[in-house]
Amino acid sequence: MAEQQQVTIPVITKKDEMRAFSRKQKLAGKTVAFVPTMGYLHEGHLSLIEAAKSHADVVVASIYVNPTQFSANEDFDVYPRNPDSDRLQLQAAGCAAVFEPEGSLYHQVPGAGDGSNVVGRESGHPDSHETWVTVERLQQGLCGVSRPHFFRGVATVVTKLFHIVEPDVAVFGQKDYQQWRLITRMVRDLDFPISIIGMPICRENDGLAMSSRNARLSPESRANALSISQAMAWAQQAVAQRQATSAAAIAAEVRQRITAAGGEVDYVQLRDADNLHEVADAAAQATLLAVAAWFPAKDRGTVRLIDNMVLGQLPS
Repeated sequence: MAEQQQVTIPVITKKDEMRAFSRKQKLAGKTVAFVPTMGYLHEGHLSLIEAAKSHADVVVASIYVNPTQFSANEDFDVYPRNPDSDRLQLQAAGCAAVFEPEGSLYHQVPGAGDGSNVVGRESGHPDSHETWVTVERLQQGLCGVSRPHFFRGVATVVTKLFHIVEPDVAVFGQKDYQQWRLITRMVRDLDFPISIIGMPICRENDGLAMSSRNARLSPESRANALSISQAMAWAQQAVAQRQATSAAAIAAEVRQRITAAGGEVDYVQLRDADNLHEVADAAAQATLLAVAAWFPAKDRGTVRLIDNMVLGQLPS
């Protein structure tokens, strides 16, 4: 019988201990890279760890399912979690420590349990969390339309994590493209002394973008969800060969292909890949084709998948 692996790297739960860990590394002359995650790790997450190792001496990852990124009708309660496996994967990938904040990172309403379903909504309680970070323009459009609460939650918790971990470098995946651009702008605007690195999307062999939420797809939905990457591949070829350049026409065709496969489209949009402004001609600049769609879950409800592709050269 194989011996069960043991977690030997530090799993830090207290904010002051996490801050002290990072400061100790810096006093020793080392640089710190940070990879924030919501856990249930896959190869995409591990590729971020690998990239972080090339940009700093020490890598810290966090595991925290941020409640303020979820509205009351979203999948916070069923979001997949496997902390034991996550810790072992991070250890094997070369992380120096894992930060798993105890309880909520937000000031909780007294008597409201762990606060997970309170802080994401306006409770009106005088002791509830009331300080938020917003990136005014970049949080609009794309995911910000159907999930207006989302980016306020992202910007606020990332700000808190940056203050706690105090990294020199932070690495984000470009599957959450709008989030990557938003965090980059926030760091610039608020003068964080942190370099933000964006890493390309990791895909399964059949083209599906890796996501923790993929585990909730039924087998049929998993097959049908390939319509997203297949439609984007069509768009990439159509623009490269100048068979189609109208942003509106490309969006309509991509939407039709996903809908025909049983997906419920949230949005299909083409934006300037640098500043996320709307574009009319997909060939006039590096253009982001961004998609969000729901497919049936194997447990209950639906699974919201996002994906994107840059048509042209990705801006720095």
